Amino acid sequence: MTETENTWKIAAGTITLAGTPIGDPNDASPKLRSALVQADIIAAEDTRRALNLAQRLELNIGGKLISLHEHNEAIKAQEIILAAQSGKSILVISDAGMPSVSDPGYRLVQTAIQKKVPVTVIPGPSAVLTALAISGLPTDRFTFEGFLARKDGQRIKQLQEVAKDKRTLVYFDSPRRVHDSLKVMADVLGPQRPAALCRELTKTHEEVLRGTIKELIDKTSQGVLGEICLVIQGANPEPEKIEDHIDAVLSLAESGLKLKAAAAHVAESTGLRKNELYSAALKARAGEN
Repeated sequence: MTETENTWKIAAGTITLAGTPIGDPNDASPKLRSALVQADIIAAEDTRRALNLAQRLELNIGGKLISLHEHNEAIKAQEIILAAQSGKSILVISDAGMPSVSDPGYRLVQTAIQKKVPVTVIPGPSAVLTALAISGLPTDRFTFEGFLARKDGQRIKQLQEVAKDKRTLVYFDSPRRVHDSLKVMADVLGPQRPAALCRELTKTHEEVLRGTIKELIDKTSQGVLGEICLVIQGANPEPEKIEDHIDAVLSLAESGLKLKAAAAHVAESTGLRKNELYSAALKARAGEN
C-alpha cells in the first residue's frame, strides 16, 4: 500500500464526492479505494455497479450502501444530510466519472451548502476532460453541454443556442442516436465543422473517430457501440467588416489625426486593410458634407 492509503482518512461529518473510473478500474485513485472501505455510508447511483466496482478493485465496502439517483435525490439528500450532521462519513459516487456532472449529486451539494455541512472531493476520471484532451480540438476554452436531446426539434434548438459559440463543445450522446444527432449538427453547425467522436474511453475497445461532422456521419452510418462523447470545434470568429469601423476612423480624425493615420491605426487593431478603411471613411465623410 502507498503512504496515502496508510494515512488518509475519510472525514467524519463530511460529504465526499469521488470520481470513479469511466472504464478501466486501474484508474481508481488510492483515496477512492480507501474511501470505499472506510466510509460509514456510500451513496451510489447504482448500488449494483458500486458493488461490481468494489469487486473489481478487490475491496470490501465497509459501510452502509444506499442508492442516490435522479429520481430519489431530493428525498435522499435529507437523509444523507442528517447522517453527516450526526458525524457519519459519507461517500458519494456515480456509475462513472464525477458525481453531480450530468449525474446525481448536484441537489445534494446544494442542500449541504445550505445546511452548512462540509463537502469535499476526491478527484478522479472525467469523460468530458478525457474526450477533450484526446480529440485534438482546441482545449483552451470549452463548454460541456451535457446530453444531447432525444428529439430532433429539441436538438435543433439546443444546437442553435451554441451555433456561434467560439468555444469547443462537448456532448454526451447515445450510440443509438449519435448518427442522427450528427445529421442535425450538420444542418445547424455546418457539415465542415471539425469534430471527434470518442467511444469506450479507457476501455478495451476505445476508439476516436476524427474528421468533419459530414465525415463522422459517413463513419457512423453502420452504427456505433459503447458510451459516446462528442467533441465539436467552436465556430470560427466572424470576419471584421469595414462598415463596422468607419465611425472609429472618423472619430480619430475628428480628434486631430489625419484620416490616413486614423485608418492605419484602426487597421492595425482590426486586421482590416488600411487603404480600404481610408477609402470607405473618405466616402462616408464626403457624404456627411
